[in-house]
Amino acid sequence: MKAIAYQHALPIDEPHSLVDITLPAPVATGHDLLVEVRAISVNPVDAKVRANVSPEPGEWKVLGWDVAGVVQAVGPDVTLFKPGDRVWYAGDISRPGANAELHLVDERITGHMPQSLNFAQAAALPLTTITAWELLFDRLQVLPGKRTTHETLLITGAAGGVGSILTQLASRLTALTVIGTASRAETKEWVKSLGAHHVLDHSQSLAAQVKEAGLGPVTHIASLTQTDQHYAELADLIAPQGKLSLIDDPAVPIDVMKLKRKSASLHWEFMFTRSLFQTSDMLAQHRLLTEVAALIDAGVIRSTLGQHFGNINAGNLKRAHALLESGKARGKIVLEGFAE
Repeated sequence: MKAIAYQHALPIDEPHSLVDITLPAPVATGHDLLVEVRAISVNPVDAKVRANVSPEPGEWKVLGWDVAGVVQAVGPDVTLFKPGDRVWYAGDISRPGANAELHLVDERITGHMPQSLNFAQAAALPLTTITAWELLFDRLQVLPGKRTTHETLLITGAAGGVGSILTQLASRLTALTVIGTASRAETKEWVKSLGAHHVLDHSQSLAAQVKEAGLGPVTHIASLTQTDQHYAELADLIAPQGKLSLIDDPAVPIDVMKLKRKSASLHWEFMFTRSLFQTSDMLAQHRLLTEVAALIDAGVIRSTLGQHFGNINAGNLKRAHALLESGKARGKIVLEGFAE
């Protein structure tokens, strides 16, 4: 089968950072689905792994953790899917990725694709959707439903992949006042279009803007990017007994003692935890993907596809990695199909 992989962790502008190769087709066992990959999207985790993690000498490492495709075969323990089903999922970071024509994934972290989306639109969503859903409902413990509340959610980096879906989930499914941040005119408009009630500029003082708009203190904070740069302000902005969740990797350690006087809590969200540790609640990701598919088909949530980069090949993937690393991507970058 065709695949895109690498043998040494390299900067994206190096010729061998990602290359087109051929690998043996995998075989489904246990709870595995063998999926014909139709479309993929690219996430910051792809670029981080490519730049920092080399495979064993002589081995190839395949990236890719956002997939929409068709089930070709199933393992003997599979009960939720059958060949021919259209599926979407983010996969398991401890297994080979999906930048290949065929891919193995555990059925318990897989969902049936929304009927109203094509493969490219669907591929833009799984990883960011799972991350945003778990962050909002599992980590920050926000209650779904519209009710009278004065609670607020500040999302730093709301125009990115996770921010784009988190903004929708929070504004449409909860009673939170949603405050998104973005720094450019086009990304500010994007965040507004997704349902944010207020949009701030994270290149300026967040505390000053929150005060000016009369929005503080903030009960819930989702720090999605550059946490180390914003953390001091976020600690000042958070309400007593508030909750702060982050998904990025701060370049310098953050001082959790800044949260003590307010009895504020700090939460990490890493959507691969369930599959990585084979937790007893792995099936939760199947259920949430199923629920989000229904929300999409009902018109409540929309795809966050930002740019379509063409066929799945090394050249196009390198362009996608470069754009992600520039910090200027809006929404999700999707690739679709393998050229004959």
